[in-house]
Amino acid sequence: MAGKYVLHAAGKEQFHWDLKAGNAETILSSQLYMAKDGAETGIESCRTNSGDDASYTRMISRDTQAYFVLKAANGEIIGTSQMYSSDAARDQGIASCRENGPSAVTQDDTAK
Repeated sequence: MAGKYVLHAAGKEQFHWDLKAGNAETILSSQLYMAKDGAETGIESCRTNSGDDASYTRMISRDTQAYFVLKAANGEIIGTSQMYSSDAARDQGIASCRENGPSAVTQDDTAK
């Protein structure tokens, strides 16, 4: 099963998207956007940049959990992953993002 972007409203006037793997697990989550078209632009940026390993920054949280961020060519953060229990699990998350991100379709849930 292929991954997908899920675009949804976040409150009354904000939008957010998640990249989900084929098993419905969230791989990457966006920031909040003030307009729907901004969120859609974020999805396109994720499609463009997610196939390039150089776009990923591998991180460790203050409580020592591994995670990653995906950045655009200008250095802006496109999305942030969930927290992982190990570096290996984080690297599997990056591999899933690289596999699903470039071609995932968008499910628009903003009307719900």
